Parts: sequence; C-alpha cells; structure tokens
Amino acid sequence: MTSTLPAALAEIREEFLELPESDRLQLLLEYSGELPAIPAEYRDHPELCERVVECQSPVYIIVDVADDDTVAMHATAPPEAPTTRGFASILVQGISGLSADEVLAIPDDYPQSIGLTRAVSPLRISGMTGMLMRVKRQIRLKRHS
Repeated sequence: MTSTLPAALAEIREEFLELPESDRLQLLLEYSGELPAIPAEYRDHPELCERVVECQSPVYIIVDVADDDTVAMHATAPPEAPTTRGFASILVQGISGLSADEVLAIPDDYPQSIGLTRAVSPLRISGMTGMLMRVKRQIRLKRHS
C-alpha cells in the first residue's frame, strides 16, 4: 500500500492551497456544480446508498469495486447544500478510477489538508471526513464479501 496522496486528490488540494483563503470557498462552490449524477441503477434504488450521518444535509454515497479492483464513488447531495455538494464532488472526482488500495491509503485527514478549515464550519469538514471514512468502510466490506 502506498502512503502518498493519489495524483487527482493532490492536484485538487494544490488548486485550493494556491488560492488566497478568501477565494477558496468560491472554488468549492464551483466543485459543487461538477458533482456527477448518480447512475440510474442507484437513483431508482436509493436504499442501496448509505446516508452520511455526519453531514447535516441528506448526503448518500455508494462505492463500486470492479473485478479489477478499480473504485467508482457515487454521491448525492441537494443543490441547496452547495458546500456539501462541493466536498462530495471533490471525493467523487478524486477517488473514482483509483484502485481500492490507493483509496484505503488516502490520509484520513485529507479534508483538513485542503485549506478550507477557516472558510467553512468544522461540522462541514467533519461531514467530508465522514464521507471519506464511509467510502473506505464500503471498500473493505466489498472486498471481503
């Protein structure tokens, strides 16, 4: 297992850290508009998705692990919760396409490392951390089933 941050997540972090703190929230809002739609197979069966209870907004995730160990993360978050959608979008974009081992090696404190701890509430950062922890848990469960 590698202990380095996957390239996509490292690039996202650098994108945030290169901006002045005052502009980082705007970038997060831009990410919120880039959250891909959840596939129809899950949209039509929301019971297959897991609620992220650490988020105040109703956020649901589901992780697929393909036979070749490639991960695809899917998430839903309401449009009226743009910061939460932004965090979900960052994780979906940064995690999808990685191997399961790469995802499991993502540092648990990644949400705290992207320079938003002063721009958003600790509760929001906790929500993103909750999403990441649930992704890792789902991967572990799917690998052993």
